[in-house]
Order: sequence, then C-alpha cells, then structure tokens
Amino acid sequence: MNYISIKNNQTIQLSEIPESNYEAFYDMNLDLVRGHTERHCVNYFGYKVGNNIKLICCIADDSTHIIMVSTCLVHKAHALESFTAQLLCFEKFEREIHENFGINFIDHPWLKPVRYAFNRDNMSQTKENYPFFSIDSEELHEVGVGPIHAGIIEPGHFRFICNGEQILHLEIQLGYQHRGMEQLFIEKKKLLQRATLAEDIAGDTVVGHGTTFAHAWESLCGFEATRDIEFARTLAMELERIAIHVSDLSGACTDIAYQLGSSVFGRLRTPIINFMQEWGGNRLAKGLIRPGRNQFPFTPALAERLTQILDIFEREFREMVEKLFSLPSALSRFERTGVVSNADALSIGAVGMTARMTNLNRDIRTSHPFSLYSELNHIPVLKRHGDVYSRVQIRREEIEQSMRYIRKLISEVPALPAKYETLNAPKADSFCLSLVEGWRGEICHCALTDKKGELMLYKIKDPSFHNWLALALAVRNNEISDFPICNKSFNFSYSGHDL
Repeated sequence: MNYISIKNNQTIQLSEIPESNYEAFYDMNLDLVRGHTERHCVNYFGYKVGNNIKLICCIADDSTHIIMVSTCLVHKAHALESFTAQLLCFEKFEREIHENFGINFIDHPWLKPVRYAFNRDNMSQTKENYPFFSIDSEELHEVGVGPIHAGIIEPGHFRFICNGEQILHLEIQLGYQHRGMEQLFIEKKKLLQRATLAEDIAGDTVVGHGTTFAHAWESLCGFEATRDIEFARTLAMELERIAIHVSDLSGACTDIAYQLGSSVFGRLRTPIINFMQEWGGNRLAKGLIRPGRNQFPFTPALAERLTQILDIFEREFREMVEKLFSLPSALSRFERTGVVSNADALSIGAVGMTARMTNLNRDIRTSHPFSLYSELNHIPVLKRHGDVYSRVQIRREEIEQSMRYIRKLISEVPALPAKYETLNAPKADSFCLSLVEGWRGEICHCALTDKKGELMLYKIKDPSFHNWLALALAVRNNEISDFPICNKSFNFSYSGHDL
C-alpha cells in the first residue's frame, strides 16, 4: 500500500508518507478515484526538494472519513503522464503544478496558467497573452466581460463565444488578485500575523478559513481545543453561512429585477453581521477565531440577544421566501436556467453546494466532521436538478437548518476553562491536513514543517478552485442575459482562487 490513511486535522511525520515512483503514484491515485463517487482529490501540489519536485496527493474517502496521502519525487525536466487525461477533476491541480514548477504533463488537454503566480516558472506567461479558446466562424462572435466590473465584485475576465444571444462557450480567466498568500504564511513568523492572513484569504469566508488555519496549527502543536473554543467556531461558521446565503438571495433577486426580494434579503443580512460585531467587535468576524484560545467567550447574555435576533429574522425571512418561491416570474427565471448535471459535477470534482445541487453528497460536516458537527447530526441539503432554482433552494434550506443548529448550540453555552494551555511549538518534519465546510464548500489547508519545526510550505485550497468550471458549464446554451443570475447563484470567490 503506497499511501497512508489519516483523519481530518491529523498531524503525521513527513517520513510516514509512502514515496513511490511516478508510474506507481499515477496508477494508484487514479485507481483510488476512478469509479468511486464517494472519493475525490482534496489537494494535489508540489514543492521543491533540491533540484527535484516532491508531489503530494490527498484523496478523501467520504464514506470512511479518511484521507489517503501519497507522494513521489520527480525532476522538473521529466515529461509525465497526466492524471487529467484520465480524470478531469485533476486538471486544475496539474495546471498549477505546471505553472509553478514547469513540469510538463504530456497528454494534459491544455496546460494554461492558473494564477500567474509571482514566482511562476515561466515569467513570459502573462495575462495579456492568455491562450483563449477561439472558433473561426462568420456566424459566431465573442463577448468580453471584465476584468473591471461594475459594483463591488472582484476582477475576473469572462470570454463568451456566442451564436446570437446563445452562449456556446465561456472561458474564465482569473489571476488578477494574486497576492502571494501562501508565501506570506512562510515569511510571517508571528502566529497573530498568520491568523490574520488566514482571515484575508477570502473576505466573505473569514470564519471558514480562520477556523481551518486554527485547526491546522493546533494539530501541528499537539493542542486539543476545549469545548468552548469549538463551540464558538461552530456557532460562527453557521452565522457566516446565514449572512452570506441571505445576501446571495438578495443578489439573485437583483439579477431577475425583483426589487422587493433584493431589498428585504439585503436588509436581513444586517442583523446577523451586526451581531458578529456585538460578539467579537467586527461585522465580518475578523479577530474572532484564534488558535489555542477563545478570543471572545460566548456568554448566556449573548445567547439571549442572539435568540431575540433570530426570532425576528426567522419570521421576516420566511415571509420573504414564501413570496419569492411562489412568484411565477421569479420561478420562470430560476427553473432550468444554468444547469450542471450530476455527471459533470462529478467529472470536475465539484464540492460544496455546487456538488450538492446535483445530488452529489459532498459536505465535510458529515464526511470528515470537525468542531461540534458530530453532535449536531448534520444532514446535507441535496437537490437534483443542478439549476439556479436548486442553488437558491439550497440557500433557503441551509439558512433554516443553520438557525436550528444555532438555537440548539446556544441552549447550553459551555463554561470557560480556568485557563487555556499554552501552545507548544509545531512538530518538526511534519504534515497536517485540515478540512472545513465553509458556506461555499470544502476548504483545505495543508501545512508542512522542516527539521526546526518552521513552516516550509502552507498550501491553501478554497472551494472555488474546484468549482469555477461549473459556471462555464452552466451557461452553455443559455441566453447571455442569463449570465448574471447564473454567476450570482454560484457566487464563487476571485480572491480565494487567486490567493
């Protein structure tokens, strides 16, 4: 067996990860995924070891709650067979490895840049000479959108090939926001700096990425979080889910010109994020999650206050969703618009809501539980049609589900310990993988330490890394006027992808 099985948030010695030659590594990882809907690649990346590149592949099995980790050593000059030629779900990972290290995957369908990393292997590759797919035809035309957009969304370029109003193909070019985030985790030595960096990976997922980093760091340090710490993280995760989901319902209403829904759902976000400020001093929850301690203890008084907020929120939310989901003009825009099939979601390795809208059950809260989710007996919300309607239904039902979880959690606020244990230094020559289900889907952070226990690699994967391709598939054969509602119904992250 050329892999080691680990659990979520488990730290192991780097030497414990079996190393094989590329041929064995290739065959094994393809066999682990092929034909298994319950398995997918949560991370696949490389790092330099002398003149060579060490590749690490992490395959999660959602039915057994384990992650199978394997490695191999290759040289940059080697021409390697591509996983992607066999399974499309590996395509973005291999493109990133090629971009970073120049490794040539000989049968990869298209080794285009992913992020234009500042330390990319080929500096001649620039956004200006991005190799867009094109079709020569007098009947077809191209439409470019971005990278500068109206409103507050971040930069990304969308290149449509259309026949009249019908979209035949969409190509999404990202990489405008590349901040070198992973390298900053190595350069910044203070824990507070790194915790702050984690909060800034994606501005709408402060709690999600902050919790993932905290779990990874605590695992490296051999620290076991007390109940009050994990209580706060679980509660904050569900509050963040409510805030973003209700905001996205507002955005969906905006994109179909339903002004009442846009206004009411937009207003309903406010009491949730205002409560986050009451609790921790910041509406986006910055500063709330920290490794090794409970930065802002949750009190019975806060529980009473949150109950009052939820009572009002729930009544007004249900009144508004009843109006929206019974409005024929809204349903006609949602239903059968922007469809992604179950087969396509499985093929691209979709995670989170993007998977669940097609009845593909991927939810870390049940498959690789963390914090207090085992106690909540979480049941993922699944839909079958993969359209805008499925996506807004999931948001509606997950908001209702989150309210139930929050009420259950705050019915018994845990006591605080007399004091928190001091965090030890990270273990040397170690590897840790941390998975969290953010509101958008699966977040994965991998940390590697050197012989001195210093971080030598910090690898981040936002769910958008998997899922952007779903948007390109969703808009095919739709009218170009449907692009805004398709885009907003997914609400993928630019900064979380670009890092």
